Amino acid sequence: MYITITPQKLGGTYSQSSAGFVDYLEKENQGQEKEDMEHFFNQYGNEISAEEVIREIDGNTAKLEKTEPRFYSITVSPSKYELSRLQDNSTDLKHYTRELMKDYVASFNREINGRPVRLEDIKYYAKIEHQRTFKGNDKQIRENQPFATKILELKNEIRKIERGEMDGNIKACQQQIVKLEKEAPHRQNGERIVQGMQKDGPQSHIHIIVSRKDASNRHSLSPGSKYRASEVALNGKTVKRGFDRDKFFSNAEKSFDKTFGYRRNFVETYTSRKEFIKNPKMYFTALMKLPTNEKAIALKILRESGMPMLPGIPTNQAQLAMKVFNLLRRGVDIAIKSSSIGI
Repeated sequence: MYITITPQKLGGTYSQSSAGFVDYLEKENQGQEKEDMEHFFNQYGNEISAEEVIREIDGNTAKLEKTEPRFYSITVSPSKYELSRLQDNSTDLKHYTRELMKDYVASFNREINGRPVRLEDIKYYAKIEHQRTFKGNDKQIRENQPFATKILELKNEIRKIERGEMDGNIKACQQQIVKLEKEAPHRQNGERIVQGMQKDGPQSHIHIIVSRKDASNRHSLSPGSKYRASEVALNGKTVKRGFDRDKFFSNAEKSFDKTFGYRRNFVETYTSRKEFIKNPKMYFTALMKLPTNEKAIALKILRESGMPMLPGIPTNQAQLAMKVFNLLRRGVDIAIKSSSIGI
């Protein structure tokens, strides 16, 4: 499971309205028959229109500054192992979303009118998607890029030769292109993986758009708060503040397991992923001590995620930290997202 919480982008891809983001989430419905479309939903209803989502989110922004996000985006990406437990991806993920949002409100260290935040206090809309495409920061695209660049250069040479702008052997260029296509390290269904290509296999995931303001449009509820759980004096009163992401991520994982009877492997747990980043030596030690069957599954999951295995644990702690840090910089942190909750 991989979960991200990101604020609305301001002044860049998206405007201060939610319209751009909502339109983006409608992309899979293009060209679909009505009965095949995935609609927005929330805790109380299904088949909510995009227009209603935009109207409700954009109309719930009282007293927010222009530089403050109007909404947050939560993306929930189950792994292929987790998706294999579902009977119907669309129906089951809608059910899970409603359980997940209970975990979301329980993670706020806030009070509204002297009581904890409740489900009816938040305004959110969610949508299930079933496709993913390869993006520029994916490992497959990055490692295929040198081949893609050379192929493009050769195609440009062929066009120049055809126009008489340069001398050359078109057939030799075409043969070199065929060779490079085959040598590219990442392929899918016999073809070189390129940006925008749809990913094979189960890709169902959840997008959730949550208003920054509560349903009454009076209180700000930010999951992006830098405070986990604290109290502060405000106008002579003690006020609770904060959002506990650790609690949210852990409970989101537990809710999935309880809802679908999923038996989570060590390397899929949020706890182990935190251990990987904070104390990699302990992580690999715990991994090697797993029962034989569980360890085999764990190593299979890690290999499929593209995470390189350390050949040995350095004895010097500084060397270990640098080695693991370099692995993370080379994309391990991206690779492990396929089977874990983001930190």
